[in-house]
Amino acid sequence: MTKNLDQEGLCSIAQNYSLFYIDLWGVIHDGISLHEEAINVLNELQKNNKEYVLLTNAPRPSETVKVFLEKMGLNESMRNHVFSSGEAALNYLKNNFSSQKFYHIGPQRDFDLFKVFEKNKTENIDDCDYFLCTGLFDKQDKDLNYYKILFEKKIIKKMICTNPDLIVDRGSKRELCAGSVAMI
Repeated sequence: MTKNLDQEGLCSIAQNYSLFYIDLWGVIHDGISLHEEAINVLNELQKNNKEYVLLTNAPRPSETVKVFLEKMGLNESMRNHVFSSGEAALNYLKNNFSSQKFYHIGPQRDFDLFKVFEKNKTENIDDCDYFLCTGLFDKQDKDLNYYKILFEKKIIKKMICTNPDLIVDRGSKRELCAGSVAMI
């Protein structure tokens, strides 16, 4: 039977499960501040000894996301449940692409994702083995046509996309994400 959790709340089914996967962005926070009711739910889950994982499509290592959440005021016991798509991508890259050259597509702030293999980064798009996409370039974050032109003659190269989201709302502002670039 289907339940409408908007009306009855997670507490109406929590006793039936021991593990919860909870999206971080848009559920626990909006990119600017924490959602108080969501924090109350996490407190209740902890009180009832329920396990949970806070999943995020952030293209950064989980530790970097935890620092971001600490600045927002999320307590350590909750931050310790975070796992990011950036962390999953980093593990995959270390195991499968550690010696190959990549061209980074995304903002400079995502640099910590590839610190461990930064020697493989190339500034020449023609010289790379694959694209590592963490988002949009800071100066090209509104128009996807830029990326269409950028990739036009390089469609045979692989792209590792570390954030499959197409868009995200940061507070009241909508932003394009790496998934939009990958779609191009």
